[in-house]
Amino acid sequence: MPAPDFDPTQLTRDHVLRALRQLDREGQRMPLSTVYDLVYKGRRYPPRTVARLAWQLACNAPEAKWPLAAGSPTNRVLEQLDFTIATKRPTLENSALDGDVAAQEAMQELYPLKATKAVTAEKTSVPANDATVQEPTLAYQLPAAEPYGREQALQELFITEAKLDTTLAALSRRRNLVLQGPPGTGKTFLARRLAWLQLGATDARRVELVQFHPSYSYEDFVQGFRPDAQGTFRLQEGILLDFCRRALQEPDQPYFLLIDELNRGNLSRIFGELLLLLEADKRGPEHAVRLPYSPAEAPRFYVPANVYFIGTMNLADRSLTPLDYALRRRFAFVEMEPEFGPPLQELLARQGVPEVTIQRLAVRLTELNDAITDDPELGPDFRIGHSYFCQPPTKPTEAEHWLTLILEQEIAPLLDEYWLDQPAKAVSHKKKLLRK
Repeated sequence: MPAPDFDPTQLTRDHVLRALRQLDREGQRMPLSTVYDLVYKGRRYPPRTVARLAWQLACNAPEAKWPLAAGSPTNRVLEQLDFTIATKRPTLENSALDGDVAAQEAMQELYPLKATKAVTAEKTSVPANDATVQEPTLAYQLPAAEPYGREQALQELFITEAKLDTTLAALSRRRNLVLQGPPGTGKTFLARRLAWLQLGATDARRVELVQFHPSYSYEDFVQGFRPDAQGTFRLQEGILLDFCRRALQEPDQPYFLLIDELNRGNLSRIFGELLLLLEADKRGPEHAVRLPYSPAEAPRFYVPANVYFIGTMNLADRSLTPLDYALRRRFAFVEMEPEFGPPLQELLARQGVPEVTIQRLAVRLTELNDAITDDPELGPDFRIGHSYFCQPPTKPTEAEHWLTLILEQEIAPLLDEYWLDQPAKAVSHKKKLLRK
């Protein structure tokens, strides 16, 4: 029974929203509920855990206990505050092995199943070698390598020479580097140019880019069984094994594997036992391991010493799982910052953007980023990056209109999302941003 002084009207929707934001921000591991989930913005939360934290916020007492039982008693209170409580399906859909359930359900809503006619014996068959079912086989030519040096890099990159030196030193020392920071700060752009600097040329043969995502797996990255053209499942190498095999053919040349959106994938599942082989002092045949899918007679695998990993990581997305310490200690980390100072301003001036437009851009975005940094619900990871403004129009007369369109169509909608639960604050910041 609830405590005598329990008054559910003390709990408001704002308390629950604050609890959800705190759970997202702190990335706490929450115990899975067995039957029900609170669903909010495509994410699922155990209702009683949310209610308990919201109640502690309402009472301003970190030790306060939520007096209602799990299930209907707690669910009714949350539903009265206009939150959605969903019943779990009797499958593995909420297990750690089944991906993002909310995303699956959203996909089902977007693409509902349609009734189709039953397949009959008279259905016309299509030959497997028919042109309509063949994938395109058009080959393409890799671009020719062009010389790439330090002076060119400093003209393109919005970082100081000292920071470029320390970043290159970290890459050489650890062989594994993560560029992390707010969206739009040029992390992927810098990753590719770090590789080019080490190679001395824009050599596409020795630089490979892969993007992780929630469905990416060990079988995609390392090795697994996949169907061939005849429909037979065969053991096939993933991107990492193919890349390392190429690197072994040129042991005196560095090879760079760029991993975009590193923290969007389930890293323990993707890397598996190869996590050990990432360490700079665990490279070479003496540290080779047997891959689980490989036959017993197959040679063991190791990561060559001339392979470098550069990952990029977006810190603003709260739906992503933080890196665990086992992976984190194998990488060096470099912070990327928004740049609206002299480097961006000089780039825009060289491309003919009028000074008044440059100053409007720099002042407005600096003010906005200061406000985002100071906001307790957001913080510096949510600042606006400079990549929105790196490709101005060729005609100076169009620059002001170009800037206005970016602010109205790209930055302003993002502010609505940032302050979704505080629309007045979003409106206020948009007015400051768009004022003439």
